[in-house]
Amino acid sequence: MLPVLLPIAFLILAAVAVGSWLQFHERQVIDTVHTVGSTARDRVDVQASVQRVDASARELVLRVRVIPRGALGEEGGAAPVADLGLQTSEATLGDLEFKAHERITTKDLQVAVTDGSIGDYPFDSYVTDIGFWAQLGGKEVPVRLLFSNNDTLFSVSATPTGSRQEALVGVKLSRSASLLVFTSFMMIVMWALAASVLLATWYLTTRRQGLVWPALGWMAATLFALSAFRNTAPGTPPIGCVLDWFAFLWAETIIALCLITVVVTGVRTALREADAPRA
Repeated sequence: MLPVLLPIAFLILAAVAVGSWLQFHERQVIDTVHTVGSTARDRVDVQASVQRVDASARELVLRVRVIPRGALGEEGGAAPVADLGLQTSEATLGDLEFKAHERITTKDLQVAVTDGSIGDYPFDSYVTDIGFWAQLGGKEVPVRLLFSNNDTLFSVSATPTGSRQEALVGVKLSRSASLLVFTSFMMIVMWALAASVLLATWYLTTRRQGLVWPALGWMAATLFALSAFRNTAPGTPPIGCVLDWFAFLWAETIIALCLITVVVTGVRTALREADAPRA
């Protein structure tokens, strides 16, 4: 058994090592904080993190925490010394207003995304602009943006698009590495199941096996199980995306045709045997 167990153990260790490296790399990407804007002592810090990307609605939810620093804030940045207003980029739905001397609460903002289609799932990507400009007591004040991502289904890259004093970034959203690995595995499994059913069909029809009920039950179960398996794809992609045209629809078609072929051939074989003269 040792010559068999050693390769298996090696493959398991290699898979765990590769998986650990991929998970560590993805965790590093998620933990990355992109910082743009002013570094002045008296400024407004805006901590913005992506909570959820809704590709179907073409928007993302941005959780925003505002902290006035230095002479602009009081109670350690918990409240502004005067009325604080934050204007956002055009893609962001709504601005922010905070009253003087009142505790600042975390807000959720909706941001529209463009240049992408969920029909390209799992290879879809989107872009948008996120920026903030602040006024305290009617006067413009410096802003620093700290941008991060908490949606594990997407990886986010941010590029400063304004001057050094502007808190403005161009954001690109693409599917995370773990999602790409999982959906690729799904497509491989779909084609493998279709190929297995096709081989079984070839064997049953060429050997004139008749109606083999266990085989028919397995094929029918595979046909319906494949639909449930497809619906486990992360992000609930709609029917007609790349995942379907690359694997699912073709696999379902092959399995259905194979099942019909086996039934027709089996019935003909059974009838021929029943009509054959008995010795």
